[in-house]
This record gives sequence, structure tokens and C-alpha cells, in this order.
Amino acid sequence: MVFLESVLERLPFNAAMLYLPIGWLLGPAGTGLIHIDLRAHADVLTVITRVALLLSLFTVGLKLRVAFRGDGSRLWWLPLRLGVLSMLITVPLLAICISFLFNMPFAVAMLLSAILAPTDPVLASDVQVKNVDDPDQLRFSLSGEGGLNDGSALPFVILALMWLGVTNEVAQVNHFGWFVAWGVVAGIGCGALAGWTMSRLVLYARQRFGLALGMEEFMAIGIIMLSYGVAELVHGIGFLSVFAAGLAMRQVESASSGNKPAGELIAAAEGSGKSAAVHPEQAPVYLTETVLGFNQQLEHFAEFFMVLLMGVLLSEFGLSGEGVLIAGLLFFVVRPIAVGLGLLGSDTDTSHRWLIAWFGIRGVGSLYYLCFALQFWHDKLNLRIAQDVLTVLALSILLHGISSAPLMHLYWRKRAKSSGQS
Repeated sequence: MVFLESVLERLPFNAAMLYLPIGWLLGPAGTGLIHIDLRAHADVLTVITRVALLLSLFTVGLKLRVAFRGDGSRLWWLPLRLGVLSMLITVPLLAICISFLFNMPFAVAMLLSAILAPTDPVLASDVQVKNVDDPDQLRFSLSGEGGLNDGSALPFVILALMWLGVTNEVAQVNHFGWFVAWGVVAGIGCGALAGWTMSRLVLYARQRFGLALGMEEFMAIGIIMLSYGVAELVHGIGFLSVFAAGLAMRQVESASSGNKPAGELIAAAEGSGKSAAVHPEQAPVYLTETVLGFNQQLEHFAEFFMVLLMGVLLSEFGLSGEGVLIAGLLFFVVRPIAVGLGLLGSDTDTSHRWLIAWFGIRGVGSLYYLCFALQFWHDKLNLRIAQDVLTVLALSILLHGISSAPLMHLYWRKRAKSSGQS
């Protein structure tokens, strides 16, 4: 990857498209060097995929440097619409289509659609926010959606498992509505509190006493573990908690920096080393950008291992013709309808809506929920579900990987042209 990175930048595909076939070659259909029994080791794989997802959710939260009040509130409505409204449309619509077209029991179809519903924050780096000072509407919407819907998919997965007979193991059956409502509130609350408190404490210690210098890597992992762990202890949704922790940390930085451009403050801090960590104006952005930089490096490793794992599992289970048809249904029918209805009444450009609809990339979030579900559901149909999910993920990596670079290039050319004219 050290030697290929600069080459990949000139080609119309991304690193994930390279990792997937390598994983397939390492698996049973290739060299047979790696064999993973997904159903037997679903609990272990759930933990591994969860860690990768948490790292990415925190990173996404750190990238979204837009205030919740003022002009920024208008921009925030877009990911909220996509992460909540579009999710509420995607799951039942896809479930009805799958059940009707493929003669699948509705509860099973519901589980499959809930697993496939969340867009991916790990594999969508090509279309996510690149510059925190330039909250481009398209990139901001896709980034925010990826951060939100991994958590908002959980109630649907649990509901489907309950319909399939898995009850007390995953939810409070008699109080499911309160279970979900509390999960959302507690998850967001725990994450926001953890991110805000830790950021404020570290900045206070640095600027007032010259303490807590360095070790931003431990702070990044610590906030993720703290926010997720506390949220899970109080029955909150841990994914929403970690995303909220990243957002809170970025909001502390933005407010402490007086909403000055982060790039300007970073440039002023270059070469100053630890002096920037205690500087009254530069300390917040120095802390946040250092944590973000570390997390992005971890995200590269997470992408590598997760896509490699997908390739190995695909080599184990094989492609599914049904999965190919479901992928076409999701990418070209259900996703555009859900995005169109979710953004109804907004001022989003038509071209933006089509790009948002297309870049509903599926990946680690779906792999996590597949492993999560297989821990509790041991029906003979789980092999069929696993094949379908892995096939959709593989096609998403290939189709979105090929199209992301040229489409985003055209998008930026159009944006630059319209900016020049205005």
C-alpha cells in the first residue's frame, strides 16, 4: 500500500477494491489459507466489526465542524432527514419488496433489509467531508447520514429478531417503544457528555497548568471506550453515543476557537510543537486535529481488515444470484425513493439528490449487524441471508468504488464552474 497509494489516486477505483479480491484469494475458494466459520464465530466477529465501526463513527463526528445553531442548523437537517426519515422508509419498503419478489418470510425479509439499510462510514471516505472548514452540502449530508444511521438501524434489527422469536436476549419485549426511545436519548446524551467533558478537562489542564500534554492517541481511544461503555451500561445505543462524542469534541473546538477557520489556526500552529497545545487560541484545534489524525490512521487499518474479512467470507459463502437482484433493487429503486422522500421539501439541488441516492455505500455496518444477528438467530435461513448480505456488500464495494472518483471529479468541476460564474 505504501507503493500503491499514489498509483491508486490516478485510477478510477479505491483501495477497498484491491482488498476484496485479496481476501477472496486467501479464502476457501482461492488458496484456502484462511477459513472462517461465520455462524460458529459470530460473537467474536461481532466484537471485531464493532470496534472498526466505532473508530469510524468517532472520526466522522470529528469531521463535522458545523454549529447546531444559526446558519448551520439548516445544513444539519439534511443528514437528520437521511439518517432518520430515509431509514424509516428504506427498511419496510425493501422488506416488502424482498418478501414479495423472493418468496421470503416477512420477518426474515425485515431482518435482511434492516441489516442492509445503514450506509457505511468506513468505506465512504471518498465521498465524506475532506475539509472541515468547507462543509460542502453533498459531503456533509453523506458523512452525517453514515454517522447516524448505523445507530438508527439497531431498533429495526432488534424488532426483526423479536418477530423471529429471539426475545429477552436482545430487547425488553414488553416495553420496546421505551427501549428504543431511551436508547436514542441515553446514547446521544452519554456521548455528548463524554466528548464535551473530556475535551474541556484536557484543555483546562493544558492551558492552566501545562498538564495532560501529548497522548492524544489514548484520549481518542479513551473517549470512544468511555462513551460506548457508559451508553451500553445504561441501555443506550452505543453507536449514537460514539458519534455524538466526536461531534461534541468538535463543537468544543469550534466554540473555543471563536469559529475561526481551523486551517488558519493549524497553519499558525505548525512548527510550534507542544507550545500549540497550551496556546489560548491554538490549543483546541491542535487537540482535535491531532486526535482526528490518529483516528484516520486507525480507520485505514479498519478498512483494510474489514474488507479483507468480507473477501474471505465471500470466498466461503460464494455469490448469490438473489443477492445480485437485491443489490439492484436497493441501489436503483429503494435507495433513490427513500432519499427522494426523505429530502422532500428541502432546497437540495436535483443533481445533489441523485448523487446522495447513488452514494448509499454499504459495508462494515451491514457486516456488523449480520454477525450480531447470527449470534442469536440459528435458523437454516441464516445461510441464505449471509450469502445475500455478502453479495450486496461486494457489489457495493465494486460499483461505488469504480464510480466514486469520476463522479466526484465531475461534481467538483461543476461546483467550481458555478462558483466562478457567481
